[in-house]
Amino acid sequence: MPPYPDNICLEPEAFIAQLNRLEQIYAAMDRAYTSVADNYGFHCSGCEDNCCLTRFYHHTYLEFLYLLKGYRALGRQRQIDIRQKAESVCSALRGVEANKDGRSPRRMCPLNIKGLCCLYHQRPMICRMHGLPHELQRPNGGIVQGPGCASFEHNCGNKDTVLFDRTPFYHDMAQLEGELRQLIGVDAKIKMTVAEMILAF
Repeated sequence: MPPYPDNICLEPEAFIAQLNRLEQIYAAMDRAYTSVADNYGFHCSGCEDNCCLTRFYHHTYLEFLYLLKGYRALGRQRQIDIRQKAESVCSALRGVEANKDGRSPRRMCPLNIKGLCCLYHQRPMICRMHGLPHELQRPNGGIVQGPGCASFEHNCGNKDTVLFDRTPFYHDMAQLEGELRQLIGVDAKIKMTVAEMILAF
């Protein structure tokens, strides 16, 4: 089911201005990420602890729309293949929040085709920012910090720490998301994996 009421028509073509601004936020995000990664000499080239196996949740209608736009530009057979993979992922993870050891279960993202994301240009925010040691300043003034991924810690963990500041991008995304929600008249929260989004397309 779509993550919005049935009486709302949510089509990417109706929100081109907002999606263009999202692209600008993504571009700034990518530049900042690359700058910090270059400082470490860290470049993701695939690893056993592939982030595409991580059960990321996404929380914006913006990213739902942007993925939908990219998905519709794919060939029909590719869409069918991706949807089948999404159904398999959702079926395997339905009702399963953690393994016996407490870790979140891992399944390959349905957009990963032979090790590459087939909608790389439209990949969500957390996919773009994952991997580097980071910090985020909360609205209440508190600061949350997190480590890099396992590959980063293995290859660069002994270097002086330079944190990737996620704050301006979360702020810009939240502001644009708020504007979009006002336009479509939706207050309901969204919490979906990429696989769940695909099944809602």
